[in-house]
Amino acid sequence: MTPFVPLALFGFLPLVLYLFNRFPAQRAVVVSFVAGYLFLPQPGFGARYYLLQGIPPYEKISALSYCVLVATILFGSKRLSSFQPGWIDLPMLIWCLFCPLAAQFANGLSPISPTTAQIINWGVPYFLGRIYFNDLAGLRQLAVGIFAGGMAYVPLCLLEMRISPTLHLRVYGFHARADFGQTVRYGGYRPTVFLEHGLWVGMWMMTATLLGIVLWRTKVIKKLWNYPVNWLVLVLFVTFLLVKSTGAYLYLAIAIGIWFTSRWLRTPLPMLLISAVISLYLYLGATGELYKIPQVNDFLIASESSTNDRSQSLAFRIANEKLLSSKAQLKMAFGWGDGGGNRIYDASGKDISVTDSLWIIVFGQQGIVGLLTFSTMLLLPSLSFAFLCYPPSTWSNRKVAPAAGLALVLVLYLMDSSLNAMICPVFILANGGLAGLVLKEPETTKTKSIRAALPRRTLAQQR
Repeated sequence: MTPFVPLALFGFLPLVLYLFNRFPAQRAVVVSFVAGYLFLPQPGFGARYYLLQGIPPYEKISALSYCVLVATILFGSKRLSSFQPGWIDLPMLIWCLFCPLAAQFANGLSPISPTTAQIINWGVPYFLGRIYFNDLAGLRQLAVGIFAGGMAYVPLCLLEMRISPTLHLRVYGFHARADFGQTVRYGGYRPTVFLEHGLWVGMWMMTATLLGIVLWRTKVIKKLWNYPVNWLVLVLFVTFLLVKSTGAYLYLAIAIGIWFTSRWLRTPLPMLLISAVISLYLYLGATGELYKIPQVNDFLIASESSTNDRSQSLAFRIANEKLLSSKAQLKMAFGWGDGGGNRIYDASGKDISVTDSLWIIVFGQQGIVGLLTFSTMLLLPSLSFAFLCYPPSTWSNRKVAPAAGLALVLVLYLMDSSLNAMICPVFILANGGLAGLVLKEPETTKTKSIRAALPRRTLAQQR
């Protein structure tokens, strides 16, 4: 570990304070979260610091919450007092308080550490999104910030494809992930830059590409850093293809399909349909019915003799989740807590389980209540945005388009959580912003095209 690790982590607070003093609050939050997520060191080999017992250690993810919350207290006290809870906040409240408390008490474990971790890693970014990005202008700024973050990663991704994914090692003194073999794909390197895994880079670059396409096609911005946005989107898209994340390719295709189909049909049903498919998959996995499907078992058997890396990887993941799901069903309601009871052990007591997916971690530790709350927390703001506030007929409007793009991103994040275990505070920030937007009346008086596309019922209520 190099001296850059403590310098980056503890120097992040004065940097955030400078941003809040130098720029408008919304821009400061966007830059803090995006830059911190993309460039701070991963919490390995001592890159985490325990400040007080019972609270999450100071490391990459928690640093974003700690530092921006401190800056908000010092520079944005009016933002704090403006927060008004609403019905849409209930899933996040249950997720941060009830789920960890119930899981820990049900297993005779201490509730302090997992509860505070859930609050810091999930609740605080959501809360900050609620108070900073609860309007269309704020979500636009967040979408542009994510797109800019993707562009900032372009030269770094291209560099690691050439020299191998070693930037984290060169700067911070250790690899972001111990299994370096997973950085090799299709005869080349899959970049990780300063994230934990190449899959995380793929998900981030997919999100930036999707939002870049939305910003470009709806003419929200025409230039970024004095470069035409259409050329930047092209460069970003090509780089995204080169990061070798096949799952992210599928996500982008689904998102673009939903975007254009919903606008053409003038209905958010495609978004609802893909949300229902994801929810069905989680239900089948949690109940074990997924692993009773003949085609799934045939796939697992065929993959044993397959030479396709992707097929073997998916089969290995499903086989592990089959065992973990069976273990989780023993404590179906509230899970095993954080004591390790959700994992699989051999006769010697060695942990042999592999938890690649966020959904199986949630299900194992916090049961079906936690899994239901987790999925509702991510889907409710997006679906409410599309069904109650801004239908697809308004998505071509320059004010609405960035928020619509972020709503799609959150649906895709839940889809990715059924396969991978990525916690991205920037997405949680967007989740809170959409939730705050849903609680407000649609901004009909500012844009005539929005008003014309709103349901008659909504217009009647405003009159």
